[in-house]
Amino acid sequence: MNDLQVAIYARVSCEQQSEARTIESQVSELRAYVHTQGLSLPKEHEFIDNGYSGATLIRPALERLRDVAAAGGIDRLYVLCPDRFARNYAHQVLLLEEFLRAGVEVNFLNREVGQTPEDHLLLQVQGMISEYERAKIMERSRRGKRHAAQVGMVSVLSAAPYGYRYIGKHEGAGEARFDILLEEARVVRQIFSWVGHDRCSIGEVCRRLTVAKEQTRTGKTVWDRKTVCDMLKNPAYKGMAAFGKTSVEPLRPRLRAQRGRLMQPKRAVSTQEVSPEQWMSIPVPALISEDLFESVQEQLQENRQRARIGKRGARYLLQGLLVCGCCGYAYYGKAISPAARKGHERAYAYYRCIGSDAYRFGGERLCWNKQLRTDLVDEAVWLEVCRLLVDPTRLAHEYRQQVQTAQVAPELKGLQTNLGRLRQGIARLIDSYAEGVIDKTEFDPRITRMRERVRQLEEQVQQIQDQESLEQELQVIIGRLETFSTKVNQGLHNADWLTRREMIRTLVKRVEIDQEKVNVVFRISPNTPSNPSDSRPQNLQHCRRRDQPTIGKHCAAWDGGSYWGKIQ
Repeated sequence: MNDLQVAIYARVSCEQQSEARTIESQVSELRAYVHTQGLSLPKEHEFIDNGYSGATLIRPALERLRDVAAAGGIDRLYVLCPDRFARNYAHQVLLLEEFLRAGVEVNFLNREVGQTPEDHLLLQVQGMISEYERAKIMERSRRGKRHAAQVGMVSVLSAAPYGYRYIGKHEGAGEARFDILLEEARVVRQIFSWVGHDRCSIGEVCRRLTVAKEQTRTGKTVWDRKTVCDMLKNPAYKGMAAFGKTSVEPLRPRLRAQRGRLMQPKRAVSTQEVSPEQWMSIPVPALISEDLFESVQEQLQENRQRARIGKRGARYLLQGLLVCGCCGYAYYGKAISPAARKGHERAYAYYRCIGSDAYRFGGERLCWNKQLRTDLVDEAVWLEVCRLLVDPTRLAHEYRQQVQTAQVAPELKGLQTNLGRLRQGIARLIDSYAEGVIDKTEFDPRITRMRERVRQLEEQVQQIQDQESLEQELQVIIGRLETFSTKVNQGLHNADWLTRREMIRTLVKRVEIDQEKVNVVFRISPNTPSNPSDSRPQNLQHCRRRDQPTIGKHCAAWDGGSYWGKIQ
C-alpha cells in the first residue's frame, strides 16, 4: 500500500437528508474511489458532517479536519464536489488555500482542481451557482409556505399539538388535516375548564393532572408548567391554528454550550418570538369555544399581575457559568424557603444542579451532586479572579504568547506593489476593450479574474494591517501591565456587585462543580505560576469566617492551569 495519508469529507445540509441516509451514498462513493487508487483509508480519517449547513464553516467534522491538516496528518483529501465543502465561493477558496498551505492535495470526484485560469473560473462559477441555488431554495420555500398559510393549508404546520393527530397528504386523500384524538381532547378541555371556570393557576393544573395520572404525549404522568402554559396560549384549540409564531435571526452569542449540544449548533440561527398580530390563521377542528379561550387568556393575564415574582434578571454572581461535572446540567440559584430558614434570616442561597430536581424529569432524579452555598463559591471564585488580575507576570506571559504565535504574513510592501500593478492592468485592459483591441468574450473572463485577485490581495493587506495593529496594542498592554496591576489592586476589593459580575463573566469561561472540587476555567489560561521554580499547587485561604459556624471548609489550589476547590 502507498504511504500517503488519505482522508475523505462528506456533508449533507438538513436533518431530512441525514435521516434519509443520503450521506451514505457520498461516503460509499468516496471509499470506493480511494480503494481503486490503491490507498488505505483509516476510520479516523473519515470526516462526516450530518445535517450541517454549507453556509457556515463552523462544523464539527470540518473543524477536526482542518486541525489534522494543519498538524500535517493528511497528504490527500477527497471530496465529492466543491459545494460539499461550502456553498459560498469565498469559503471554498479559503479552504482550498488553507489546505494548500498545509501541503494537502484536494481532489474532487466530479472534477479535477487545476491551476489554470480556466479552472479557477470554473470553480468560481460553480461556487456562485451553488450560493445562488441555496438562496433561491430558501426564498421559494419561504414564499411557498406563506402562500400555503394564507390559503389555509394545514400542511405548512407539519405537526399537531396535544389533542390532535396530523394526517399528511398521502393519508388524507391529497389534503393534510388535523384529526381529533378523543382521549387527549378530553384532557385539553379539562385543562381549559380548570383555568377558565375554576380560576386555577398553572401550578394547580399541573398538580391536578399529576394526581389524576393523566399522560402526556410521551407517556409521562408528570406535567411541566411550560407544557401547560403553551397549551393554554395555543389558538389552535379554538379552531384557528397559528403560522409564523417565530422568526429566524442570526445566531446570538452564548455564554456556554447547552448540555449535550455544541457551542455552534447545526443551524447557525436563533429563534425569536413574533407578536400575535403578525400570525397567520389556519382553520382546524376546534376543541373549545372561543369564549372559553378568551376567558383563559384573561385569567392568565390576571395571574401574571398577581404573581409574587420579582423582576427577572441576574440575582446571583455566577449565574450562567456553573456546570455540573457529573451530569453536565447547569447549576442554578435556589433561594432558601421560609420553612427551611426556621425564622432566621439568611444572606445567602444555594447553587443547585438542575439534574438533581426530580420534578423536571418525570419524578426521577438524575444527579446526586451537592448543592453549594452561594456566598462561599462566589467569594472563592472572585478571590481567584483577583489573583489573576493583580499578578502581572501571568497576563504578560499570555500576551507575549499571543504575539509570538501570530502567523507570519507576507510583506505588506510586496502585496501593495502587486495590488498597484493589478489595478494598472485592469485599467489597461479596460482601455484595450474600449479601443476594440480585444472582444467581449476575451475581456469578461480576464477582468473577472483580475478583480477577484484584487479582492484577495485587499483582504490580505487588511489582515496584515489588523495583525500589526493587534501586535502594537499587545505591546502597549505589556508595557503598562505594572500600572494596570497597581490600579486594579487598589479597586478590586471595593468593587460593587455589578462590577464583579462583569469582570467574572469577562475572564471566566465556566465553573465546573464536581463531587470533591470546584474547577474554574479561565478564558485566558493562567498557566504560569507566580514562582516558576515552584510547580506545586499554591494554597489559598479558607472561606470560612471566624464568627460563622462550621458550615463547610473551602480549600483551593492551582491544578493544571485551572482553579479547584474542595467542599467538605
